[in-house]
Amino acid sequence: MLADFGAGGALGFDTLAAQTVLKLREEYPHIRLILVLPCRTQTRGWPDEDVRIYEAIKSAADKIRYTSEEYTRGCMHKRNRHLVDNSSVCVSYMTKNTGGTAYTVDYARKEHVRIINLAEL
Repeated sequence: MLADFGAGGALGFDTLAAQTVLKLREEYPHIRLILVLPCRTQTRGWPDEDVRIYEAIKSAADKIRYTSEEYTRGCMHKRNRHLVDNSSVCVSYMTKNTGGTAYTVDYARKEHVRIINLAEL
């Protein structure tokens, strides 16, 4: 039975989560990493080292889905909603009640998706 894990490709927690899934996949080959990315130009302006890590994750992912071709004002929210809409659990690291993570966790709550906030453990 496959176990799919979605990640949004952002710097920070998304990167750590994707790297963890890839590491666990070595021991548990039924695990798949699905990247749901907001646009093809997500890394514009990122430091070279972060782009290198991002590209390594992309090359190891089992599937990549772009929610927009180019950056638009709402492409990040579109990506976040797609992740929630296709998940049974939302794993987050939320330390404040504002910003993109808070928006996504609130959306998951409204959609009755189970939430695990690692910052509260």
